[in-house]
Amino acid sequence: MNNREKDKYLILSATFGEGHKQVANAISEAVNEMVADAEPITMDIMEWIHPNLYPISHYIYKKSIKKFPQVYSFLYKKTRVKNSFSVKLNSIFLSGMQTVLKIIQEIKPKVVVSTYPFAAGIISRLKEQGLIDIPAVTIITDYTDHSYWIHPSTDRYVVGSAQLRDQLIRLGVEKDKIKNTGIPVRKRFVDVLPKDFLLDKYMINPNMFTLLIMGGGDGFFGKGLSTFKALESISTPIQLFIVCGKNKKLKTQLEWELKDSKHDVRILGYCESIEELMVISDLMISKPGGVTTSEAMTISLPILLYHSLPGQEEDNAEYLCRSGFALSAQSEKELIAQIENLVRDSASLRWMKQRMKKYQTKTSSTEAIHVIVEAARCGSLRNVTDSRTIQKQKEIEVSI
Repeated sequence: MNNREKDKYLILSATFGEGHKQVANAISEAVNEMVADAEPITMDIMEWIHPNLYPISHYIYKKSIKKFPQVYSFLYKKTRVKNSFSVKLNSIFLSGMQTVLKIIQEIKPKVVVSTYPFAAGIISRLKEQGLIDIPAVTIITDYTDHSYWIHPSTDRYVVGSAQLRDQLIRLGVEKDKIKNTGIPVRKRFVDVLPKDFLLDKYMINPNMFTLLIMGGGDGFFGKGLSTFKALESISTPIQLFIVCGKNKKLKTQLEWELKDSKHDVRILGYCESIEELMVISDLMISKPGGVTTSEAMTISLPILLYHSLPGQEEDNAEYLCRSGFALSAQSEKELIAQIENLVRDSASLRWMKQRMKKYQTKTSSTEAIHVIVEAARCGSLRNVTDSRTIQKQKEIEVSI
């Protein structure tokens, strides 16, 4: 019987944006399923570094994104390319290096995987200073680049598109370090239940148009109630799922405001089985988060993008629309007009589905795990080589 302790795969994430956490969950799930001798350990790095400040900083982050998006936009664009300002701002987020070092010394991971840019920065800095020598893999959770994702001591990058891979190469990242797997998604988005079964489960009329509205994990969506009230102007009655995430206030308001809707409305909070709703829907309205749109693309669900947050979501939207995976609406009026057109004429929906099927990958998590395992293996070989070199040097010293 083999009693050897399992190798630890440390996955660093953060809940400053639901996508980082979801990718971490996808990787953890895939490690458990595919790597027999490994144990995934997922940690929220911001919660560990600043346990007392974390709740209030998370609250401020959500409020600032919603109330002052232009401030976020300014900071994002100002730090897009590495410069003196980005370096100074980044130093604030590197203040928890000692905490992370202590965690690594306790866990002794075989490899560290970062799905959050500042986690990747801390790991790279620890390696640069010679405090750790562990393979570091970064999974970029959007379809765009930013200086905070790119660090000199990162061993491998997992990216979601060929476009992003090429951009990293232009920015000086070695080609052999980058693998385009698609943004990793959980297995449930690949092994979905049959559509007919799910139509019966949710009591959906297959002859009616079904619209799924996603507002992100925190339920951010457009102008709030006014946007949802505008849906009443759609001439043809439709089936409508609205996922409010953790925004309980919005859910309660919508249940009251839409109780007499001419549409068949289902209002949900945080939903663990979102893949089932994607399978039975004809169209998804969403912010252009990298992970949510990747999940939809895996299922071949056409996307209508609305209310892009400034920064990476704007870049994501540009990529998705240019690639033919999505349409976009810039105003409430345009949003309703787009829905009306798609309900009446499904040609655009069929075209987007075809584009998704042509370029989608249902093996994103599997391919990402191969990259991570290879990085861990190369690190082991390097450590063995280093130990042999040290031993050889000692033997030479003794013989002399």
